[in-house]
Amino acid sequence: MQDSTTAIPLNQQLVLVTGGARGLGEHVVRAFLREGARVIVNYLNSAQAARTIEESSAGRAMAVQADVSDARAVRSLVEQAQERFGIIVTTVVNNALPAFSFNGELRPHADTLTWDHLQQQFQGIVRGALNTTQATLPGMEKMGFGRIINIGTNLFQNPVVPYHDYTAAKAALLSLTRTLSHDLGPKGITVNMVSGGLLRTTDASSATPEDVFNLIAASTPLRRVTTPDEFADAVLFFAAPWSRSITGQNLVVDGGLVKN
Repeated sequence: MQDSTTAIPLNQQLVLVTGGARGLGEHVVRAFLREGARVIVNYLNSAQAARTIEESSAGRAMAVQADVSDARAVRSLVEQAQERFGIIVTTVVNNALPAFSFNGELRPHADTLTWDHLQQQFQGIVRGALNTTQATLPGMEKMGFGRIINIGTNLFQNPVVPYHDYTAAKAALLSLTRTLSHDLGPKGITVNMVSGGLLRTTDASSATPEDVFNLIAASTPLRRVTTPDEFADAVLFFAAPWSRSITGQNLVVDGGLVKN
């Protein structure tokens, strides 16, 4: 068992990134690979993109299809990966996003929002994070070490576009982040969130008009929109030894637009 005051370097870790084949998830996967980690590239529909990452990783990435809202499929994913690499999953990045487009014109408004809209986001975001946590927990407990990193949003603090369903699910994930940190801290497992704003550019933000990007850039101290690569580097921080005494926190990475 690991000493609770120590941490495992990134190049000795096995990392699960859900929704890791494209968009922000791909950038997170490639950031971990750059640092020498072994990475499980979870995907639902993006098989070719996941295989492309695997084939270019010199054996350090493994593409595995699984619906994160299916607990049995997630357990199977973890078992396959641990058998393949011969080590325990040390870090989970809960990034998977149910089908969603950041298009303010087409979003459900207060009079058209349905429980189905909300449930779709809760199933993928909250249930998915619960499933990955429970599937990897036995191994993390055995090691006395683990890192769970949930991907959030700055729309909690600044709902500039009121995406009701998406923001409600991410807010619930933030609450789960904080409560899990209390349960899992004594086991040497930290639970944190990294929250972004609009990123330039991912699949989800591809429908965003250029005027919106420009408006957000002008509102930040850095006068630019955060990139997926910059966001991915912040995710690395919570998996790295430098953050070993940090848990239950929400780090906002948006160029200073929102002060947490």
